[in-house]
Amino acid sequence: MNALWQRGARALYATVLRAAAPLYLLRLWRRGAREPGYRLALGERFGLYHGSGPAPGLVWVHAVSLGETRAAAPLIEALREQQPGLRLLLTHGTATGRQAGLALLRPGDQQAWLPYDTPGAARRFLRRFQPIVGVLMETELWPSLMREAERAQVPVVLANARLSERSARKGRRLAALMHPAARRLSLALAQTSPDAERLRAAGTPQVLISGNLKFDMTPVPAQLALGRRWRAGLHRPVVMAACTREGEEAPLLAAWQALPAPRPLLLLVPRHPQRFDEVAEMVLAQGLTLARRSVWRDEPPGAGTDVWLGDSMGEMALYYACADVALLGGSFAPLGGQNLIEAAACGCPLVMGPHTFNFAQAAEQSLAAGASVRAPDIAAGVAAALQLAADPQRSAWAQRAMAFAAAHRGAAQQMAQRILGLARPVR
Repeated sequence: MNALWQRGARALYATVLRAAAPLYLLRLWRRGAREPGYRLALGERFGLYHGSGPAPGLVWVHAVSLGETRAAAPLIEALREQQPGLRLLLTHGTATGRQAGLALLRPGDQQAWLPYDTPGAARRFLRRFQPIVGVLMETELWPSLMREAERAQVPVVLANARLSERSARKGRRLAALMHPAARRLSLALAQTSPDAERLRAAGTPQVLISGNLKFDMTPVPAQLALGRRWRAGLHRPVVMAACTREGEEAPLLAAWQALPAPRPLLLLVPRHPQRFDEVAEMVLAQGLTLARRSVWRDEPPGAGTDVWLGDSMGEMALYYACADVALLGGSFAPLGGQNLIEAAACGCPLVMGPHTFNFAQAAEQSLAAGASVRAPDIAAGVAAALQLAADPQRSAWAQRAMAFAAAHRGAAQQMAQRILGLARPVR
């Protein structure tokens, strides 16, 4: 009966996805009005390709969005070190992820969208590229894709794997779909012990704890140098709001507007580029003066501006280097937080909100290392950030942050060895 229930759930899932395909295509087209990358190669979204496919032997890495693509960079570097001449297939789901992925490609590599999760699209994708091993980053587990990979005898690894208790509960509600997908994984390389336990409970047959690839990410030295030069030219504290999400900017800007003049500089960096204009309008609506990173080059505007808007991509190290302290976006609304390790690697202490369940162990390690503090809400977070920015021991906070980031490096080489050990012979 269990097998019949799973087959029925899979058939219903595939039917619903096929019926919803026109809506999915419409959504991509509409989003492409703001981010043109979403209108690129739409046929790939359904496993449709032109011309002959590449030669077999590709190592496939799926990094759905910008964060996963950046986290995949040290893993891809380690894979190339351990297998010289490696040819990469890099797939994505978002325009920002695909754009960032271009920097990771070498001659002979391939880049594509991961197709919509219908059986036919997944089958066409695997037939086209014939990877010798697949790597899904962090949480990307799709029922049809996993079934077709098993049928095509492609081993699949979930790397840098994380599974929060919230996501595990959702998975249990969809157990007829998600547990068979988890059982089809050849290996899961978990970030932490709790992640590993939840992955095993979901049915993953082999789980190893390998650490977090984000600790192996190296800030761009030129960005660090430029950010520090910007900071040296300012004569007031700089507080960064890093990777903010919808619902966080409004209370933050209200709290900032209430500060007495002269205010510290607020360096505001939204998580999603499609919200840059919206956030700019929110700043101006509060009566605050605004300068946008997109309109200046190396030299920032005058020091009297209330808010600098970090409306650029790939410059987080620059912003962290300029800031005295950062508020962690996604943690002041119940969204689970964002990557807090990059801030530490750049020597920027953090103020976190109460919601860091997506990075629970790293958050607790950061607090224990004296690299961050926690606040219950935005208003308390602003107060804590201002206090930390003015702390005479602020340089000691920065040193502890960098030491925390350095202490947990090494996941990339271990993961690369495990992944390549599962690669099947080239047909």
